[in-house]
Amino acid sequence: MFAKLKAQPKDKIMALMQQYREDPRDGKIDLGVGVYKNAQGVTPVMRAVKAAEKVLWDLESTKSYTGLAGDPAFGRALSNLVLGDCVDADRLSMAAQPGGTGAIHQAVELIKMASPDATIWLSAPTWPNHPSIIKHLGMKMAEYRYFDNESRAVDFDGMMEDLKAIKAGDAVLLHGCCHNPTGANLTLPQWKEVAALIVDKGATPLIDIAYQGFGDGLEEDAAGVRLIAQTVPEAMIAASCSKNFGIYRERTGLLTCISDNAEQAGITQQNLTHLNRQNFSFPPDHGARLVTMILEDEGLKAEWMTELEDVRKGMLSLREALAGELRARTGSDRFGFIADHRGMFSRLGATPEQVEALRVDHGIYMVGDSRMNIAGLNEETVPLLAEAIVKVGV
Repeated sequence: MFAKLKAQPKDKIMALMQQYREDPRDGKIDLGVGVYKNAQGVTPVMRAVKAAEKVLWDLESTKSYTGLAGDPAFGRALSNLVLGDCVDADRLSMAAQPGGTGAIHQAVELIKMASPDATIWLSAPTWPNHPSIIKHLGMKMAEYRYFDNESRAVDFDGMMEDLKAIKAGDAVLLHGCCHNPTGANLTLPQWKEVAALIVDKGATPLIDIAYQGFGDGLEEDAAGVRLIAQTVPEAMIAASCSKNFGIYRERTGLLTCISDNAEQAGITQQNLTHLNRQNFSFPPDHGARLVTMILEDEGLKAEWMTELEDVRKGMLSLREALAGELRARTGSDRFGFIADHRGMFSRLGATPEQVEALRVDHGIYMVGDSRMNIAGLNEETVPLLAEAIVKVGV
């Protein structure tokens, strides 16, 4: 049987991580992996998470299963963080998932069940796992323009022009905030135009929100998602807790669906529960329980929000510092987009040859499309990166 299997292409980011580990140079810089790191290069356990774990250690009395869709308290807590009170609760259906990736996978499966001939529209570029999952599940996909490689900003005119081709029953995948891999994000007026177009075409938005709190703040980063949720009759929202709670290995995510009415929401819930049962039966609970504890306890939530804000401001400071170093070296503001972008990532706009030169000549590792993880920097490495960028001719 196994002799008929075909070799799979290597994951480019995983391969880059391996190259970095094997590089013997002391001054090497890892800007490739999509994980938050502090100035010491560590992905820390957040203080509120550690405190919640200590409480859970004493209070947890069983390791039995939760419900097929996860603990309802987790769904309520996380959906409230994302949506606030902008949608009536009886229109919501929720299922805990193994991370944001699991939520995206399940959303595509739900689309396949509800609208098997749908085309799923993706931003160009997008997170590589988006098209990989869609292809794996045998669904059609198409791209809409999103990023202008010259200005390193959103190509909104191109985006809207391309989205005019969507049809009723299609799905449009949108990044809720902190676009991965570009760092360029829609403004609230632009979100409003996108929402109106989706409603006019009869399509359904699928929003991937993996970095809430990393951009302009918890509420600000959710503003576009909430505007969509208030405007459209149906939507899917895949939320991840990996980044803003720092619980990457706990695989904690949630798929929330908004239906047109309460009766339909009940049917949607049945289908989400069914998909969980087919895929893994019961979702993981440890991370979900920690998130619930933090969001339901005023003290823990305040501690978490304080640390998350420190993380956000730290990344903004690194962005501003890098843009400033490049301004000083080039005598121009052509790298000002780095300070304008939000979240962990920015697409630098370097050619593959320049990215390779950064790695070979300077020990600086970033993804081949020149996506760089701002959180991989610190005060000492910012000027080193700026100097290298200029030297390779970006």
